[in-house]
Amino acid sequence: MCRNIKTLFNFEPPATHEEIRAASLQFVRKLSGFNAPSKANEAAFNRAIDEVYEAAHRLLHDLETHAPARDRDIEAAKARERAAQRFGRVTQS
Repeated sequence: MCRNIKTLFNFEPPATHEEIRAASLQFVRKLSGFNAPSKANEAAFNRAIDEVYEAAHRLLHDLETHAPARDRDIEAAKARERAAQRFGRVTQS
C-alpha cells in the first residue's frame, strides 16, 4: 500500500489537491489496515483522511528548498528504468 505514496514536494508543476488527498487516503489505509472501512468506522476513517490531508497540504506549502524543482516526466522515466532493472523489462499497455 505505501508504495503508492509518492514524493509530492519540489515538483514542477506542484502537487495538486487531488494528489495530496490520494496520498492521505493511502496513508490512512495503511495505518488502519482497512481498504474500505465498515459503516461503524466510516466517519472516523473519513475524518482521518481530512486531517492528514490538511497537515500534508500545510507541510507541502510551508517547506522551502533551494534545489531546482524536479520534472515529473523525468522522474517517472527514472522510476520506470529502476523498475525495469529490478523486475525485468515490462511492456507498457
